[in-house]
Amino acid sequence: MAHYVDSEVSRLATVMLHRPGAELARLTPRNNDSLLFDGIPWVGRAQEEHDAFAAALRDRGVEVLYLGELLEETLAVAAAREALTGSVLDAPRLGDTLRERVAAHLADLGPRELAQVLMAGLAHEEVKPGPGRSGGLVYQLMDRLDFVIDPLPNLLFTRDSSVWVRDQVAVTSLAMPARGRETTLTQAIYTHHPRFVGTATLYQPGLEHVEGGDVLLLAPNVLAIGVGERTTPAGAERLARRVFAAGLAHTILAVPIAQERATMHLDTVCTMVDVDAVVMYPNIADTLRAYPVTAGFDGEPVVGPSRPFLDAAAEAMGIDRLRIIDTGLDPVTAEREQWDDGNNTL
Repeated sequence: MAHYVDSEVSRLATVMLHRPGAELARLTPRNNDSLLFDGIPWVGRAQEEHDAFAAALRDRGVEVLYLGELLEETLAVAAAREALTGSVLDAPRLGDTLRERVAAHLADLGPRELAQVLMAGLAHEEVKPGPGRSGGLVYQLMDRLDFVIDPLPNLLFTRDSSVWVRDQVAVTSLAMPARGRETTLTQAIYTHHPRFVGTATLYQPGLEHVEGGDVLLLAPNVLAIGVGERTTPAGAERLARRVFAAGLAHTILAVPIAQERATMHLDTVCTMVDVDAVVMYPNIADTLRAYPVTAGFDGEPVVGPSRPFLDAAAEAMGIDRLRIIDTGLDPVTAEREQWDDGNNTL
C-alpha cells in the first residue's frame, strides 16, 4: 500500500491514533512529573472523548489505525518481538538477575499481552519472585510502587514519534528520557508490520533530537522545522540534509521557538488550517522568525539570513501572504489557550 503526505491541509485519508489506556492509569502524583504530565487524567472520560473523535474521523471517510493494534500485529513477527523485548531488557538499571527474570516473564506473553506491557509498563508487583525466580538485589531494593518497565503515557501524541514527508517516513528521535522508548515501537511497526514493509525511512531514533510536532509540511516541497525545547539545531540540520538528499523539498524553514514547556513544539504555536492560513499564538505572530535553508550545489544545506516567519513562509510557498487566525482575544485568554495547546488544530 502506498502512503504519501505533502500537505498539512489536504483531505485526510489515514491517521494513526493511540486510544488512551492502561498507561494513563499508571500515572500517580508520585510519577506524573517525570512522565511529563501536569496532572492525573480522568482515563474513562479520555477514552470516551477519544472514541467520539475517532468516530468523527471515520464518519468523514478517514481510515483510523490504532497504534496498539498495529503493535500487536507487529509482535507476531519474530524479528520485531526480539528487537522490542531487547530494547527494554537493555536498560542498565535492571541488573543481570532482574533482567533474566523480566526476560522469562516477557517470553511467556502472547503478542497482545506483550504489546500491553510495552505500552503500559511492568510494575514491581507484577514480577512476582519465587523459587528459582529471584529478582536479585535490584528487585529487593526497589520501592513496591516503582516500575520495572516504565509506562508510556505520552503515546497518545502519535504525531511526535513519526512524520511522513511525501512517500518516506521519519521515525523521530525524542528528546525527553520518558519518551525515548516510544520510537522503538514506532520503528518496529514501520519496519516489520506487513502494511509498511519496504517503506523508505528518512530518519531514525538515536540521531540528533527531532520531534514530529516540530515538522510542518507548509506546502508541497516546503517544510518548516521548529527548533526549541525538543528539536535541536543539529537535529533540524540532519533532517534537512536527508530531505534534500532524497529530493523531497526545495526549501526548509528553521524556526526558533522559545525553549519552554508551553511552546514545546512548533505545532503548539502555529498550525496550518488552509493552503494560505495558519492558526497562531498571537503573542509571537510578530516576532516569530525563520532561517530559510536550501540545498547547495554539493548537497550541503545553505542557510539564509533570518526573516519574519510569515514573510519567509509565503515566499517559499509561492503565495502573496500567509493569513493568521489568532487564538485568544486578549493577552490573558491567549496565554491560557496556549497552555492548553489551543493553537494545535486538525
